[in-house]
Amino acid sequence: MRTIWKGAVNFGLVNIPVRMLTATSKNNIKFRYLHEKCNTPVKTTRYCPSCEKEVTFDEIVKGYEYSDQQFVVLKEEDFANIPVKTTKTIDIIDFVKLEEIDPVYYIKSYYLNPGEGGEKPYFLLRNSLQETNKVAVTRISIRSKESLALIRVMDEVLVLETMYYADEVKPVEGLGVKKMGKQIEINEREKELAVEIINNLTDQFKPEKYENRYRQHLREIIDKKIAGEDIKIPEIKEGDAKVLDLMEKLKKSVESIDQEEKPARKKSDKRTG
Repeated sequence: MRTIWKGAVNFGLVNIPVRMLTATSKNNIKFRYLHEKCNTPVKTTRYCPSCEKEVTFDEIVKGYEYSDQQFVVLKEEDFANIPVKTTKTIDIIDFVKLEEIDPVYYIKSYYLNPGEGGEKPYFLLRNSLQETNKVAVTRISIRSKESLALIRVMDEVLVLETMYYADEVKPVEGLGVKKMGKQIEINEREKELAVEIINNLTDQFKPEKYENRYRQHLREIIDKKIAGEDIKIPEIKEGDAKVLDLMEKLKKSVESIDQEEKPARKKSDKRTG
């Protein structure tokens, strides 16, 4: 893994040199846009409709549209003059409980590796976070932009999660769900069946268990096309058109889960018997 940032975590008066590495990556299948007539890759051009000509990247500046078709231009020196103090440091602001932070605030994950001479303070911070069951809310500057972030422990390693600020998360009030929830009546039996379904499907989270089925099927289609095979589209059977009430659906869900579990139990009994 390539180091994308070097700096230090400020832990009180302790300075912890760290290297930051990307923890995640999307394994999407990439496509190129082709001209349908001849299968030639098309080019993306930057075109100015006022000058009626193609524009090179050197001729482009950043503009903020403060009113309709009214722009103020910002140059590189304007961005360089923004007074960001946390250039090469991760400054800890607060320590909080992880469960207090909703996942909607998370953007991207990075691994933190101890830098040269930072091994002991790195493990001091890691062990202290584990013992107190806390995470550190921090500020960090990446590529001249200051971000909110938190540091937590995952599999014995410190992980930094960049985060959205509060004003970047859209409020739920506009959805009207809270008001709607007060008007919907759910009886005790419906709640019991719903809880039973949840309990029956409860398991330990094992990320390797969940596969990207869309990507797998897409890869199969691509491989078949490369091999010159015909693509057969499977017939999708429509479900029972009969409309069942909520209680009936819940009962059928519980029954179907029980039926799926019985063969698994028999196999397990044979192994242990």
